Amino acid sequence: MRKFIVKIISTFFYVGYLPLVPGTFASIAGIGLYYLVKDSSFVYSLTTLAALAAGFLTAGGAEEVFHQKDDRRIVIDEVAGMLLSLAFLPYDIKLVVFAFVLFRVLDALKPYPAWRLQNLKGSPGVMSDDIVAGLYTNFILQVVSMVLGKTI
Repeated sequence: MRKFIVKIISTFFYVGYLPLVPGTFASIAGIGLYYLVKDSSFVYSLTTLAALAAGFLTAGGAEEVFHQKDDRRIVIDEVAGMLLSLAFLPYDIKLVVFAFVLFRVLDALKPYPAWRLQNLKGSPGVMSDDIVAGLYTNFILQVVSMVLGKTI
């Protein structure tokens, strides 16, 4: 039963099993979750914290289940990172699209300290690079949003 729960959560309800680019599909799923909760900052914050907690609780176990460090099927980290990317930003479809693209680029490039943190063992190693990418994305978008008056 534990193995089943770890698979469900770490793959974000099997999104991680989608072919080719499961991390990109998981980021899109994160945007879908964003749309469901974006109108309440309390619910949004709770959802983001729940995604982070779920990732930290299951990602390390998922590595054991899949017998590989940061297996591509583990995508809860992308969902949590995407939610962090959009946190406390005004809703604007252009901002959401820009957040998606920027998050995926930063997740791939792994700017400091993400490239170092991903070498940690277990859940911290899986989650940390996406948390960094999400926080960097959010910071950039907060600045852009302020400078351009909430629109891109």
